[in-house]
Amino acid sequence: MVYKEIFLVDDDQLVNTINTFLFKKMGVGHKVQSFLNPEEALDRLKSFTDNEKKILVLLDINMPEMSGFEFLESMAAENFPTSVEVIILTSSDSKADKEEAEKHTKYVKDFISKPLREHMIRPYLELK
Repeated sequence: MVYKEIFLVDDDQLVNTINTFLFKKMGVGHKVQSFLNPEEALDRLKSFTDNEKKILVLLDINMPEMSGFEFLESMAAENFPTSVEVIILTSSDSKADKEEAEKHTKYVKDFISKPLREHMIRPYLELK
């Protein structure tokens, strides 16, 4: 799947900065947009009218404004296209969180523990 854009949604600026650097190192930094506020990321996603545009969202679970699961529920409630794919990127290794993520298989493609490493994300980017 070749993504046109990559959204980093995490309330920790350092995490977004480190992940942006990783994507730049992989040659796709120009596709990255980072968001500290998940509601802003949702608004940006809503602005896309091209349902064929593949977007990857790396989504944290624990955020103060809106949890990652609330973000996913909003996506479902507004019937976002399946061209928006989500990888949950979290420090949580809770079985309950993994089970909750499995309720959102329409969008969630994986559940990855922080910190993000190149070998974890490379298969999704179809990079050589």
